[in-house]
Amino acid sequence: MDYNTQRKKLRLPEYGRHIQQMVDYITNLEDREERNRLARSLIVIMGNQNPHLRNINDFRQKLWDHLFIMSDFKLDIDSPFPKPQLEKYNEKPRKVPYPNNPIHYKHYGRIIEQMIAKAIEMEEGPEKEAFKQLIANQMKKANITWNKESVTDEDIFRDMETLSGGKLIMAPGSKLIDKREVRGNRRSKHHRKR
Repeated sequence: MDYNTQRKKLRLPEYGRHIQQMVDYITNLEDREERNRLARSLIVIMGNQNPHLRNINDFRQKLWDHLFIMSDFKLDIDSPFPKPQLEKYNEKPRKVPYPNNPIHYKHYGRIIEQMIAKAIEMEEGPEKEAFKQLIANQMKKANITWNKESVTDEDIFRDMETLSGGKLIMAPGSKLIDKREVRGNRRSKHHRKR
């Protein structure tokens, strides 16, 4: 019996064992012209096997890169694209820095805090007022998502003032979106999906 656990590990399993065997066959051929011809034919087969890749801008280059990767970068052919570098392929991705500063109100999230910081930097005027209104509406939506109880506009205005260190104060008489609007939009989207 021939079990998969006893076989050679596939470098790109999404192409399957038969494609890998064809790549191995092409890699071991002596005649360069024959390798080039078979490699071009194999690229067509790989493209047909993975039609979802056609939506990618560099579709053809990705297929050629995959061919080189499956050959363990040993395939010596004339490719229409530069051969990918083994060092780059084995290179570990850069570590993404994780922000260490705490979020003051977790239900609003870091984005709201960043928006408030941006609003503080803006010059006074109608654009800043509109931005403050947008932030407050977003805060209310976030608050309603996490807190199903009633949330008053005054609570949102107080939180905005606290988060901004007293630098953003909503104009008296400002009104935010109604709680029913937030929940109604969510329900109507849900009903449309069915």
